[in-house]
Amino acid sequence: MALPKIKYCPGTLAANYTSYSNTILKRLFQGRKVSPILPYDSPTNNEQTDMLFTANRKRMSISGVQEKFSVLLEKNKLRLIDEGEQGQYILKPIPNVGKNASQMPANEHVTMQIARQVFQMETAENALIFFKNGAAAYITKRFDVKDDGNKWAQEDFASLAGRTPQTHGEDFKYSGNYVELFQILKKYTPAYTIESIKLFKLILFNYLFSNGDAHFKNFSLIETPMGDFRLSPAYDLLNSRLHIEDKEFALDDGLLPPNIAQGKITEQFFILGEKAGILKQQVNKVFSDVLSKQNEVHTLIEASFLNEKAKRNYTQAYQTRLKKLTR
Repeated sequence: MALPKIKYCPGTLAANYTSYSNTILKRLFQGRKVSPILPYDSPTNNEQTDMLFTANRKRMSISGVQEKFSVLLEKNKLRLIDEGEQGQYILKPIPNVGKNASQMPANEHVTMQIARQVFQMETAENALIFFKNGAAAYITKRFDVKDDGNKWAQEDFASLAGRTPQTHGEDFKYSGNYVELFQILKKYTPAYTIESIKLFKLILFNYLFSNGDAHFKNFSLIETPMGDFRLSPAYDLLNSRLHIEDKEFALDDGLLPPNIAQGKITEQFFILGEKAGILKQQVNKVFSDVLSKQNEVHTLIEASFLNEKAKRNYTQAYQTRLKKLTR
């Protein structure tokens, strides 16, 4: 696998860059001049590299299907953490599961960039990075780690709801519906009026961009400097339909409890807003925002590191959901 020819910033996707732009260096790497090429091969590519990643895997506590590795920035070089060190970044190489697996890092990257740049949603800082053998990986900065290495308290919604494999079975993070997320949010956040709109926008975004893996563990609360909690920056956003044959919604009941789920999908989202206590005019505003800016979305898809077939499939999925929401 050859190294890609970089024509767009692998962070912001801005045109006419052969490396990271100053914007992404400042946001993601504390202004240090970090190369988009890692100094080692991807996992399983050679025996020595694979041993390093196998050891690191044991120290990674964040769960998920994709393999994730803990990385820190030392001067202007990224390296895997050693025993007892606190990682600053999560590195997600191409996984060994799912169809079109080679496109997964670029998929997550462009989806996160669309959320941030087009729709002004708060997201975890992120970029694409490449192993020296040319394989892509997704890298994201941990928002729960402070500059001094200490951590902000963070809890995902499955933990907040007391859901475990013992209490809710093996698929504990997929049971229920999205109304329950707002009930949890209201219980733990003092600024619920503001945070509920952010959560509603995130759920609508996930539907529009075919993220069928938006389960209870992919939403979380983060501690604020005041000691209370707010919705964390968005993370794990991608078009899951490029890789698995999933449902429209990750949760088993769908968007709403079965007894109130009725009408077309747009009507169901308005019912969700009502159940969440969000004013109708605010729901309308979110819809107006998320269903606009099609040109900006297409610009980022075209600038992304997806291959041409994946770009077409991503665009088609976006346009299909857009039509469903505008009927």
